[in-house]
Amino acid sequence: MRVLFPVLLIIALATSCVSQKEVTYFQAADLNKDSGQVAVQEKYIRQLQPGDILSILVSSLSPEASAMFNPYQMGNNMNMQQQTTQSTAPTPATGFLIDEEGAITLPLVGKIKLAGLTTGEAGTLLTKSLDKYLQQPTVNVRIINFKVSVLGEVTRPSVYTIPNETITLPEALGLAGDLTIYGKRNNILVIRETEGKRSFNRVDLTKRDFFNSPYYYLHANDVIYVEPTAGRITSTDRAVQLAPVVLSGLSIVAVILTAFLR
Repeated sequence: MRVLFPVLLIIALATSCVSQKEVTYFQAADLNKDSGQVAVQEKYIRQLQPGDILSILVSSLSPEASAMFNPYQMGNNMNMQQQTTQSTAPTPATGFLIDEEGAITLPLVGKIKLAGLTTGEAGTLLTKSLDKYLQQPTVNVRIINFKVSVLGEVTRPSVYTIPNETITLPEALGLAGDLTIYGKRNNILVIRETEGKRSFNRVDLTKRDFFNSPYYYLHANDVIYVEPTAGRITSTDRAVQLAPVVLSGLSIVAVILTAFLR
């Protein structure tokens, strides 16, 4: 035990400390005036684009007539019941795919261009298009392949499917089980694709003005990466370096115990 104690002490000292300021979220600029209000920014409303897969629920006074416009609804109902899901492997979504021209193909109606519209606008357009085939039709449209990826120093890194088409960065990190103690909270990387271009953007979660950031609301297919702190890297390196010392210490203890037992 006398040999083990110094070894354990060295390991404990090798672990870097993290200050409270580095791990506290949404800190006020002036801690003495930790109050106030800020305007809530307008929610991000996504416009449909090629590659989106849609759940389209058509209803009318005649359920039998409406059924032909709902070929994917049974599979979509199962997807909706799962709510927000953590994906360990990609599973194909079942629904109406918006093609490269920005359109979907609806039975009887044919091709209808939906790219550039919100889901609410798309529902209104489809309702008008079905008016000649159904009595008092109503159409509900939702995106079923809205996903974000959370990687790095979080508890559960994964790809998350979002059923309600709106999610904030704190909510996404919450789904991933929050940052580990080694996650760098003041330098979160958000990777976003917009109009054929990929941008790399940094976010500081320790500052309260983050709520005004354009990256507070996430877009579909955003990638969030949480970098490890220097303490994480250092502690890992030191653990590797100290492994031979620990093994040597255990070997010495084993030799001493063997000699003592004889």
